[in-house]
Amino acid sequence: MSSERRHRFATRAVHQGQHPDPETGAHATPIYQTSTFSYGTYAHGAALFAGEAEGYVYSRIGNPTTRAFEEKLASLEGTEDAVAFASGMGAISALLLTVLRPGDEVLALGPLYGGTEGLLRDVLEPYGVRHRYVADAELAEAIGPATRMIYLETPTNPTLGIHDLGHVSAMARGKGILTVADNTFSTPYLTRPIEHGIDVVVHSATKYLGGHGDLVAGVVAGPATLTAELRSHGLRHVGSVLGAFESYLLLRGCKTLAVRMERHCDNAETVARGVRGHPAVAGVHFPGFEDHPGHTLAARQMERFGGMLALELHGGALAAERFLDELTLFAQAVSLGDVESLATHPASTTHQLLDPEVRARQGISDGLVRLSLGIEDGDDLLQDVLRALDHIEVEAAEPVDV
Repeated sequence: MSSERRHRFATRAVHQGQHPDPETGAHATPIYQTSTFSYGTYAHGAALFAGEAEGYVYSRIGNPTTRAFEEKLASLEGTEDAVAFASGMGAISALLLTVLRPGDEVLALGPLYGGTEGLLRDVLEPYGVRHRYVADAELAEAIGPATRMIYLETPTNPTLGIHDLGHVSAMARGKGILTVADNTFSTPYLTRPIEHGIDVVVHSATKYLGGHGDLVAGVVAGPATLTAELRSHGLRHVGSVLGAFESYLLLRGCKTLAVRMERHCDNAETVARGVRGHPAVAGVHFPGFEDHPGHTLAARQMERFGGMLALELHGGALAAERFLDELTLFAQAVSLGDVESLATHPASTTHQLLDPEVRARQGISDGLVRLSLGIEDGDDLLQDVLRALDHIEVEAAEPVDV
């Protein structure tokens, strides 16, 4: 084990993948804003393109700034390597297009982010790659000869469900089935799926890894043999390339991941407990509650319970609209993991393209509102949410013209 891997998470988040620039001694990793790299001689260029020498030839395939971020993320997730992409969907698309072939089947433990569902349904299905949603308890019986991948999120978007990572990996082990966990909501600070036997981890790095709402990026972390294939197919052929400047922002963002996640978690707990029992709230989806169906599992798999929660409001979409429009400290936006608090209505935004029956089956009701708690003062956030909830009651109590 290298000295870096013996260091604890927060230390690696700051130091891993970053070294003083050999040319100038710059402490921060430089932004290598270049499309191509000179390889000096004919022989060296041939060796680079043949994979017989290490180095950089073209930023679509690799860039030193981006490589520093990949090394950092691989260290934080505990994987052999990682490959960065221009978006979370770019990362997921590159992974699925690289691994899956016509006739393969993906078993999805839902719910899934709407973009992932759309990729499976609209892109891969026409090319002969099937997918089925199954429950954790049905997984053993659902696995068939065509099953090539099991895909899940931890926790799930937007209902904060918890899947048993160890159970999933045990069901796939020895059967040639690749297990993939989207770890965007947890980040490696809270959950490291590899430690539970999962093969591959994906992130929308736009979210907590960047953390400041100023970049779009994605990353896949896993075995070196797979990441090498992803670099060849997912970058060289698909071309979903992360820019050097975004990589620099990710390096900066990851340095504060540990301290930011602590504040996100604190604020989520404050708001979740503070709104529970409010007359306008039918339920609070938050794995930190002992009566949450996945609480025991979350306590085993997560360091803390995350910075996300979802409110189930009495009154459906109308109540959700009134609540969201009354918030002042939460921006209405579809992203999450920002230092600023964000709120959205999944049924009309991120999961709008799902069939209503699918949304209902996955627990995404018209009255569900997802909150991403930022790093503001937790009591201020709670008061903002309570005031918006009270507005629902005031509106509802007023007489209605008929």
